[in-house]
Amino acid sequence: MPLHPAHRSSSIKPLLYALVLLSSIPVAQAQQAVSATLVGHAALPTDTSTPAPRDAGAFFATSGKFANSARARNEKLGSEPAFTAVGGSKPRATGGALPIQGQAVQGFSGIVALDREHYLVLTDNGFGSKINSQDALLMVHTAQVDWKSGKVTLRKTVFLHDPDRKVPFAIQNEASERRYLTGVDFDVESIQKVGNTLWIGDEFGPYILQTDLNGKVLGVTETVVNGKAYRSPDHYLNSRLPNLPSDAMPLWEVRRSGGFEPMAQSPDGKTLYPAFEWPLYDAQTKTFEKTNDRIYTHILEFDVASRRYTGKQWKYAFEESGHVMADFQMLDATTGLVIERDDASEGVAPACAGEERPDCFARPAKFKRVYKIDLSSIDANGFVRKVAYIDLLKITNPQRLAKRGPNEEVFSLPHLGPEGLAIVDARHIVVVNDNNYPGSSGRQLGKPDDNELTLLDIQALLDVK
Repeated sequence: MPLHPAHRSSSIKPLLYALVLLSSIPVAQAQQAVSATLVGHAALPTDTSTPAPRDAGAFFATSGKFANSARARNEKLGSEPAFTAVGGSKPRATGGALPIQGQAVQGFSGIVALDREHYLVLTDNGFGSKINSQDALLMVHTAQVDWKSGKVTLRKTVFLHDPDRKVPFAIQNEASERRYLTGVDFDVESIQKVGNTLWIGDEFGPYILQTDLNGKVLGVTETVVNGKAYRSPDHYLNSRLPNLPSDAMPLWEVRRSGGFEPMAQSPDGKTLYPAFEWPLYDAQTKTFEKTNDRIYTHILEFDVASRRYTGKQWKYAFEESGHVMADFQMLDATTGLVIERDDASEGVAPACAGEERPDCFARPAKFKRVYKIDLSSIDANGFVRKVAYIDLLKITNPQRLAKRGPNEEVFSLPHLGPEGLAIVDARHIVVVNDNNYPGSSGRQLGKPDDNELTLLDIQALLDVK
């Protein structure tokens, strides 16, 4: 399949100019806001599940048994109601419940476009942590999208497994023959297809996993750049607490759930660009890394053939403290697209900003954008240049193609986590949300979010230089 079509300029003029006003950090430059147009919308129902492989064992016939990590195992299906507490708000019921029969297909944390109708989608690690994802298997699906009807059909599911013991630490299913991987072992967040192999970014290490197209692990790479190891508290070497609270704690720079959420690849497939979702922590200043009060994260360069980091890095500056980089894809050798979003808002209407009521969105969706960036253009602070952006909360919808939410002139993706992005062709991308099943409820109060796939025409963004 053509991984990255060449993009050509057209005569379409950018539609809107905006000055980005920041509330907590200074503005580095004015950025151009342009419109994106909705050209397709589809959804996989939130409660979609799939049977575990027979040889995985009876334990995986149901999932979500440990959803409430404050209490013991709960085997009764549907007995644990789900809640969301966005941005520190009071818990609000989502309408979902665990455990469920089978394995939850749930939130898509990564996506690869095979063609306009077919995609590889990566299921997130389970239910959010090692503790509550013990019965969640790691999966990659082939999904077929009917853009006219808005229906998504899963055509194939492969389960990640490690029969050849390539994983360098003991896994949940260590004693089994097939050695299926679970949400205890890895938190899989990003995916790329290079030839007949899959490359998957993880947050627990963070690591990069290489598998074949059937999900068999071929290798696991630690994050070591120029001799420096980058680890999270969930790295296996950080798993042992000291004997006494007064003893020295292990140190780490990558915050929990802050690893390789984004990972792009070069047009020729020879290079991967994993990036940390969150800024790295500076132990000396006891705060996140910053330059001139601008908080940033790192984009790394990884050579596919040698499975080694080249040592080259770029700094991506966030618009505000608390933002994350949710996905990253390269358009060509030097420019790419980044999902930058806040991690503390969801929903549009009814909104009751600042109020704590269960019948409205107390933290309505605020900042969900796709930026075009230029790795070849570095500013005085060492940051990559942000060329322009589209606002995922203000998508034009002239043909009224929305299949979820209000089908109006302006369409919105109000989810907590627009989390996956794939380049489809020379002017279209697909954006998917991680619905944190069943813990996100941004489309409709009291209803868990579906997995939505949104096809956007972004020619105006591509045209900006």
